[in-house]
Amino acid sequence: MKIRKAVMRDVKHIHKLINGFAAEQVMLPRSLNEIYENVRDFFVYVEDGGDDAADTQLSGACALHVLWEDLAEIKSLAVAKAHQKKGAGGELLDRCLTEARELGIKRVFSLTYVPGFFHRTGFRDADKASLPHKIWGDCLHCPKFPECDENAVIIDIDG
Repeated sequence: MKIRKAVMRDVKHIHKLINGFAAEQVMLPRSLNEIYENVRDFFVYVEDGGDDAADTQLSGACALHVLWEDLAEIKSLAVAKAHQKKGAGGELLDRCLTEARELGIKRVFSLTYVPGFFHRTGFRDADKASLPHKIWGDCLHCPKFPECDENAVIIDIDG
């Protein structure tokens, strides 16, 4: 298994993975268009069978979405059920936080239904109202807006 930046051939697999969990109400859905537009934000967890896309099994995905000079969001962290509890989610999150550090981003947050996972990696609870209004642009398109039931978590990172 390895983590790498997502490429176009991964988009439909990412979409299927995320929306499978969204159907179970454990994460928010993402449109295929949204994933294509943000493919550069994603890292994927894959079992690589070679250069042929048919030989590559995508088992996880996570995005780091930059919002401002000092703020980014972890989005769409999903790991296939067969690979959960084996460290894949933590590795994906760590790769995103490493990239945030490399970019000079000071704070990273996430809106999640699984705050305990983030707490174990150093995130703390945050008041959604304390997050910049810029992030709420995405919320306008959410099927749960304005009755958001996600938890906000945030971490300060050093450069």
